[in-house]
Amino acid sequence: MSISDNIQRIKKEIPQSVALVAVSKTKSNNEIMEAYHAGQRVFGENKIQEMTQKSSELPKDIEWHMIGHVQRNKVKYMAPYVALIQGVDSIKLLKEINKQAKKEQRIISCLLQMHIAEEDTKFGFDEDELKALLKSGVIQELENIQIKGLMGMATFTENTIQIRKEFKTLKAMFEVIKKDLPDITEVSMGMSGDYSIAIEEGSTMVRIGSSIFGARNKT
Repeated sequence: MSISDNIQRIKKEIPQSVALVAVSKTKSNNEIMEAYHAGQRVFGENKIQEMTQKSSELPKDIEWHMIGHVQRNKVKYMAPYVALIQGVDSIKLLKEINKQAKKEQRIISCLLQMHIAEEDTKFGFDEDELKALLKSGVIQELENIQIKGLMGMATFTENTIQIRKEFKTLKAMFEVIKKDLPDITEVSMGMSGDYSIAIEEGSTMVRIGSSIFGARNKT
């Protein structure tokens, strides 16, 4: 099936209330434009340099999401245009995003990344760290960022019981922090292999790459 066909199929499968982020990392501008012509406007990248180049070359109505681990010294490159930073996993990173957003006279939307997987390779706050961040008052002091919700990645496993449990953990934490941050709306969880489970467990945003574009090109 073509990229266009894949997008149409997935959009029929997911509720209208769930945002589709097409994960376009390593994909060419031509491939992204095929998705664009199929109506897709939200794309996710995991490398700031690659995303910045694509942003300069592709249509300006594309909404770029940074979905990978963010190095603080590279925030300045995406600060002028990024729509949502999904992988905010430290207070230091929050402060750097706020600093660069202020320089650009923007408010940058962010998701706090929670570590829900049983893998050490995944980044994110644990439950205690998230609660401590909320109590610290830091978020309220950072005027150039807006926390939109939480993001998390399940363990890479075929054990659907475990995946579902991890997604439940993220959704439960979302409900906890919503008491302190009543304006949050997003629970970004679910990728090509598990997005149907994620949606069942309350995801509002799925990040889908290989089911749209095919296997990821190696970098």
